[in-house]
Amino acid sequence: MLQTPKLKELSFLIYGLGLSGHSVIKFFKKNKIKRFEVWDDKKKNIFKKNRSNNLFKTLEKVDYIVLTPGISLLKNKILRKYEKKIITDIDLFFLGKNKSKKIVVTGTNGKSTICKLLAHILKKNKYNISLGGNIGTPILDLKNSNKDFTIIEASSFQLSHSKFICPDYGFFVNFSNDHLDWHGSINNYLNSKLRIFRLQTKKHYAIINSKLKKIFIKKKFASKLVIPRETDYKKINLKIKNDYLTSNINYENMSFIYTFAKLIGIKERSFINSTRSFKGLPHRFEIFLKKNDLTFINDSKATSFKAAKSAVSALKNIYWILGGLPKKGDKFQLSQIKKNIIKCYLIGKNISFFKKQIKNKLNFSITKNLKNSINQILKDVKLLKKKDKFILFSPAAASFDQFTNFEKRGEEFKRLSKKYARKFT
Repeated sequence: MLQTPKLKELSFLIYGLGLSGHSVIKFFKKNKIKRFEVWDDKKKNIFKKNRSNNLFKTLEKVDYIVLTPGISLLKNKILRKYEKKIITDIDLFFLGKNKSKKIVVTGTNGKSTICKLLAHILKKNKYNISLGGNIGTPILDLKNSNKDFTIIEASSFQLSHSKFICPDYGFFVNFSNDHLDWHGSINNYLNSKLRIFRLQTKKHYAIINSKLKKIFIKKKFASKLVIPRETDYKKINLKIKNDYLTSNINYENMSFIYTFAKLIGIKERSFINSTRSFKGLPHRFEIFLKKNDLTFINDSKATSFKAAKSAVSALKNIYWILGGLPKKGDKFQLSQIKKNIIKCYLIGKNISFFKKQIKNKLNFSITKNLKNSINQILKDVKLLKKKDKFILFSPAAASFDQFTNFEKRGEEFKRLSKKYARKFT
């Protein structure tokens, strides 16, 4: 295992002045770490006192470069040369004096929901917790040295450069093609996720998807391997009075949570009681409106086919809105879910891609945008005399062709749905 460096004896360059960059500066000042400089390619008029006068000289002389998560080395040839020096804000957190047990959650889909569920259930069982990382609050902004647990959502961008991360409990929930334009290959993407186990010892736990077992064993990680089983969770599923959690869209998430709860000694009855008050996150299979026998679901966070497939698999009689910026290498496997879909509505600037994926397999209309889709669906719904129909916005694509992020996209879907559903009878 790497030796923990004494931070005050080292020098740093903070590269990128977004949320995480600002939190690193505050962390350095709080801990009286004075040997640091800052750099941002775009923000040249802030932190002038610490700003590097010569980026190339600074990169050469500093011990570590604290890199903002969004910067890919594939697109930055200058930084690529200094890859061995690059660390992240999560590394600094692990090098600090925080005494809490660390839970790090990664995976392609479901990270945020698992983090929120962990926080909710631990709080309900009288544990003191803090939650941060990719989920919102920069990890170094947490005031939590005396907490029982710190829950960290870690993206592949952060993990790709991590060198000191060593969680007490590492969660690797699932894995599929994503962010290949950033990582360069699926192998690089996978290896970034596996970094959470690299420094673990026999006293730590690796809680992983069963499909990743062979890879974990091949890598010869030292931690205790724990594989959640959905069948264990299904035995208590009906006892949980929470429609969001008992839907099969959350079986995978809940099997991880239930396994962890048993691992730390939370009793089954207490676990069941704890889950009843949990509310799902916005834009993740969010049931926000019901009109007669028609249910509206906002699943804007589904930015890949695999994520959308989970939603489609959980329902029947679906009017499915999809489209946007497709993920590199994404392929639609529809054989298991096409029976659940009445019709598809294609939106965005990449309609030809989605048309090719579903042509001759599903009934569809090209509606181009959310407004047209909702209006067309409300007309189509009246033609079909079936009960319990669903308008599902699970786009299977990123939002950037029409929206700044998936949150804005989801909010617009909800706004338009509520507006036009008023006239629906």
